[in-house]
Amino acid sequence: MRNNISVTTLAVAASSLIILLVSQAEAQTLRDPTLPSQGYTAPQASHVSQQALVLNSIVNGQRAYAVINNNILSVGDSISGIGLRITAIGQDSVTLSDGRKLQLFQSITER
Repeated sequence: MRNNISVTTLAVAASSLIILLVSQAEAQTLRDPTLPSQGYTAPQASHVSQQALVLNSIVNGQRAYAVINNNILSVGDSISGIGLRITAIGQDSVTLSDGRKLQLFQSITER
């Protein structure tokens, strides 16, 4: 009787192993539906958009100033290392020569 239990246990274990291996092989052949289609290549970013631009603050007085990437700039100034110029400084935004608009975030503590 002891040999019958061991053979039965061995058969069940072998069957379980075969089922596990077959299911893993099938799972490996499935394609992730969130991946882009075959042959897709991501668009290459231009040098200008690779560097982050952070609008730190805007000071409006007789003349408007914007602090971008910790540099104080005014209308007509060029952003260092990027080659973009500031075309306009508004109350809460700055417009760049390539058409982009940098926007200030509203403080969480303001009501």
